[in-house]
Amino acid sequence: MISRRKFIKGTGLAAISSTVVIEALAKTSVNGMAKKPIVISTWDFGQAANAAAWQVLQSGGRALDAVEKGVHVPEADPKNQTVGYGGFPDRDGRVTLDACIMDEHGNAGSVAALEHIVHPISVARMVMEKTPHVMLVGEGALQFALQNGFSKTNLLTPESEKAWKEWLKTAKYEPIMNIENKAAAPKKLPGGKDNHDTIGMIALDASGNLSGACTTSGMAFKMHGRVGDSPIIGAGMFVDNEIGGAAATGVGEEVIKIVGSFLVVELMRQGRSPQQACQEAVERIAKRDPKKAEEVQIGFIALNKQGEYGAYCLQPGFTYSVRSADEDLVIKGKSLF
Repeated sequence: MISRRKFIKGTGLAAISSTVVIEALAKTSVNGMAKKPIVISTWDFGQAANAAAWQVLQSGGRALDAVEKGVHVPEADPKNQTVGYGGFPDRDGRVTLDACIMDEHGNAGSVAALEHIVHPISVARMVMEKTPHVMLVGEGALQFALQNGFSKTNLLTPESEKAWKEWLKTAKYEPIMNIENKAAAPKKLPGGKDNHDTIGMIALDASGNLSGACTTSGMAFKMHGRVGDSPIIGAGMFVDNEIGGAAATGVGEEVIKIVGSFLVVELMRQGRSPQQACQEAVERIAKRDPKKAEEVQIGFIALNKQGEYGAYCLQPGFTYSVRSADEDLVIKGKSLF
């Protein structure tokens, strides 16, 4: 037998078909009824976010409220340097945030390159609910937030500022793989496989409705104005209340190129399980550019209408978190390499 890596190198993924290995699925409740409520999210720190979301779900609350409250946790955590307050800045030393949210009706809101606001997900929700638009960016997003009662805050913590100044000594840009789960030294941070971002969250409430959220401070030391997949509906996150929802994490440029989260949901529509759909999306990224695939990390999570969930990633090290009435888990994601 040869390793998957050797197989991919030898074939350029030409031999990878749309048929994927069926992985173990989440259990459904008795009599085939959907397992609900349930919430899933990316990375180890998703467990704390899930706990906040679960408080809403277990009381019969709406999935939309659950995902907003859930991702508030990492957004406000100064120790989490990949999401929100305390996030690593761009190469100019400015912390810019991206977020999107979707409800069970297919409504969506998004903000990109937003500065000075601790909870961009709540601004995104307000864009969805109070404007005729889907996305606001930059100064316009900030103006909208301030006009609607959000407070202006300095998001650059001393720890992140120190990391940025250390990076300036070489100013080399490389993403760092699985940075979400690492306390990486600043010198290791940028353009290899580890520098990415994001918490993505999908919830199914007791009424059987789905919603999703995705929020991030983006890649460490990115070019000012860079926007990844996280605020882009269909790339960083997508929900279809008839089928399921999905969210992405990792190097957003590669997710955007395949409209990753939308793809995962559409594959579930075609009959794939959440696990199969995530794997097929990852394999499509690798097939499109095999060499690039070995240099970056991409992970997807998915949850369907029956409460079944799954995840898959390019590189080892990706984790995701699950919370339901009988589960409170952090799970190591299966990887292509």
